[in-house]
Amino acid sequence: LLALIGVEKTDTDETAARLADKMLTYRVFPDGAGKMNLDLKSSGGQILLVPQFTLVADTRKGRRPGFSSGASPAAGSELFDTLVKEVLATGIQVGTGTFGADMQVALINDGPVTFWLQVD
Repeated sequence: LLALIGVEKTDTDETAARLADKMLTYRVFPDGAGKMNLDLKSSGGQILLVPQFTLVADTRKGRRPGFSSGASPAAGSELFDTLVKEVLATGIQVGTGTFGADMQVALINDGPVTFWLQVD
C-alpha cells in the first residue's frame, strides 16, 4: 500500500493515530472471491508512507496553489514521524519517504482504486 501523507495545521497526534488505524484496517484488498474485503494485515501486505505536503494545497482560487492550511515543516515532520511509529507498533512492515526531500516515487496502480482517507 502506498500512502501519500499531507499534514495540516489542525492535525494532532490523535489525528495520526486515527489515520494509522484507518489505513491499516481499510478493506481494499481482494479476498478469495475477488471482493475488497481484506485489510492490509489480512492481505499480508506492507505499507510505504511518503510525506507529500502538496496534498494540502488549496487550488480553489487563482492559478497558484496556496499552502496556508499546511502544517509548518517542523510540525509536519513530527506528525509524520508519529504516524510512522503508530504503524510500526502494529507489526506491519513499513517503508518511508524522507520528509522535506525531493524524492522520485514510482507507482504501479494495480487496479482501478485510489482513495483519499481523512479522519475527523
